[in-house]
Amino acid sequence: MNLASQRQIGMGHTGTGIQTGTSSIFFNPGAMSYLRENGVTLGASGLISRIAYRAPEPTTTTAEADNPLGTPFQLYAVFGISDKLKAGVGVYTPFGSTVNWGEDWNGRFGLSQLKLEAIFFQPTLSYQISDKVGIGAGLVIATGSVNLQRVLPVQNQNGSEGHIELDGGADTGFGFNAGIFFQPTEQLSIGVNYRSKVNLQVNDGEVAFTNVPAAAGANFQPGTMFSAELPLPATLSVGVGFKPMDRLTLAVDVNRVEWSAYERLRFDFTKPVAGRDFSENARNYEDSYIYRIGGEYQTTEALTLRAGAYYDNSPVQSGYLTPETPDANALGLSAGLTYNVSDMFSVDASFLYINKEERTDTGAQSGGIAGTYKSVAYIPGIALNFKF
Repeated sequence: MNLASQRQIGMGHTGTGIQTGTSSIFFNPGAMSYLRENGVTLGASGLISRIAYRAPEPTTTTAEADNPLGTPFQLYAVFGISDKLKAGVGVYTPFGSTVNWGEDWNGRFGLSQLKLEAIFFQPTLSYQISDKVGIGAGLVIATGSVNLQRVLPVQNQNGSEGHIELDGGADTGFGFNAGIFFQPTEQLSIGVNYRSKVNLQVNDGEVAFTNVPAAAGANFQPGTMFSAELPLPATLSVGVGFKPMDRLTLAVDVNRVEWSAYERLRFDFTKPVAGRDFSENARNYEDSYIYRIGGEYQTTEALTLRAGAYYDNSPVQSGYLTPETPDANALGLSAGLTYNVSDMFSVDASFLYINKEERTDTGAQSGGIAGTYKSVAYIPGIALNFKF
């Protein structure tokens, strides 16, 4: 999920077709050229997720992931070089997830814990061609990490099950974020934004084994390293903004996320693990669409209120569901506000509720764990805005 701006989370995470302030660096760099003041925004969310699992009948086995609090963040700064040319930089976390199933559930041989992180650094330039058109683009410099753990189907002399942990940081990856913003009238604005695919490559990741009996040592050798590729998908967004009155702004966005880049999850090992020098499971994600709507109303000079919603189609095909990302079609509902403490300082607050459909799947095509999964998330957030 993207959590790139507290203000825009409150509007259903719309923002491609409207001026969003410093967060235009993410939503549409073309709109950044319309900023009339220098600005800095620092924000973060608290991601509280719950995932429940039920094994196929006739068994009654259940499990719940004990996920830690996630803290995606964003930092934006925009400075005016001239009236029409603006420079900015953004640091944000558009991808990432943590799921912890523990080592007692019936799918522990497939996965016990997974943590993925990606951090984007984006220097950006934006130019206002005319009063009605602005363009902008930024170089995306990305880094990240992966940590995957699962239980091994072996036991040591004490009866404890084996354990494998893969941990590695990604080399720097590159991409771009470009957009065009068109405002034909004071009431209507349109935007198009494209954020490119970024490939993160993990090399020389560490593989650690514990509780492995001596008799199985040849299959789980110390000093094993791994490499893997983490494709982060491109996103094409089209947005429209409409101001039926001075204090009210409405926005609609459609995002096409090119998840088809995620074809497989593969780890290559420097020494055989369980007799193989690689591990590979198909993913074959499909491109998907997210439909967003939101609005904000300035009740007073100091207070602006927001609300929004979105519907996110899952890219995971039937037969490919896995406990690492037990994805399903999702509905997001959000609310937020901005309070202007002074002309130069304001505070944004937001809350997002995500409800994913209950989904039953065999996981037969992806090495997943058969069963029924249900996910919800509660995400409060806050941001501080400075103008100068």
